[in-house]
Amino acid sequence: METARDVLTELARRHAFGDLEALVGDGTLLGRRTGEVAALCAFGQRVLDLDAEDFGMPEAVGDVPKDLLDRARASRMPQAPKERPRGALASLRPAYALLLEAIAIRWERREMAALVAALHIASEYLPMLAWEPVLGHSGDPALLGRAVTGAGSRFGVPIEPGAERMCDHTRPERSACERALRVANEPPPGWRAYLDRQHSQVASALGDCAARCRTPCSVMSRIPEPVRRDLVDRCKLAADFTDSAIVRLRHAAPVGHGFGVPSPEEVQAAWARACKSLRHHPLGDAALAHADDDPYPLPGLPALISAIAATEIAPDGLLNEVTVRLTRALG
Repeated sequence: METARDVLTELARRHAFGDLEALVGDGTLLGRRTGEVAALCAFGQRVLDLDAEDFGMPEAVGDVPKDLLDRARASRMPQAPKERPRGALASLRPAYALLLEAIAIRWERREMAALVAALHIASEYLPMLAWEPVLGHSGDPALLGRAVTGAGSRFGVPIEPGAERMCDHTRPERSACERALRVANEPPPGWRAYLDRQHSQVASALGDCAARCRTPCSVMSRIPEPVRRDLVDRCKLAADFTDSAIVRLRHAAPVGHGFGVPSPEEVQAAWARACKSLRHHPLGDAALAHADDDPYPLPGLPALISAIAATEIAPDGLLNEVTVRLTRALG
């Protein structure tokens, strides 16, 4: 006969952190171990929900082991201009490793709405991931200016009324770029508003600089030719991914304000169409060459993201580590 502890352990193995926390919350089932388990559950759910602004923060229900908090902080978005460490503004690679793990878990749990939402987040910041080897950071506003301003740059420069339009950035992108160059000197509320509403627009603008601009300015011309050529290829692949069928699922079935949620079969079909399209790009074709042998739920996705990042990015193991510690705590 299945015991209550067996049920709790199975919930932990299924990464059902929220359900598990709700069951143990009053302390009846676990006694003195309630705080330890509840804290791990709250932490695991926060990470699975990709609540990046609060990654690595203490949980109200109990203490989370420091090594887990430190791993989460690598993907945290700093909530103040001078906050240290810089987390996802220093590098997006840990965040993409975590995204890959979360997407795999959402597939395992058959939570397609959350899976599509995670893919949408991944697509928004892919251009920034592509630029990271060139910038030395992932678009940190405190450092960005030195790479995109100066003589001949049109980055964040308003278009004079009646002047010929030389920059392909949209009006929201130009506004976001202009804000990015000064937001590091604003108070924390303004900084957080920028991250919430405009940082992804800056990522898109940088992608356009490399992949779509018809009249490149010094943002691109200052980069040595071999590096520039590689950056253009990776940003074009990122743009193709953003326009692919798997990301369009987010718009076809608007999570949060509609009733349509894709089935696993629809997700697989969209991914197959996306891969077919991405193979037209030489870099995409090379990245997907071994997709048929990839056990990942969306075969080839880790290799595709690695190609755009110019370094290997594999699914993280942070959420699985939370499960391991939960099952140990549950005895």
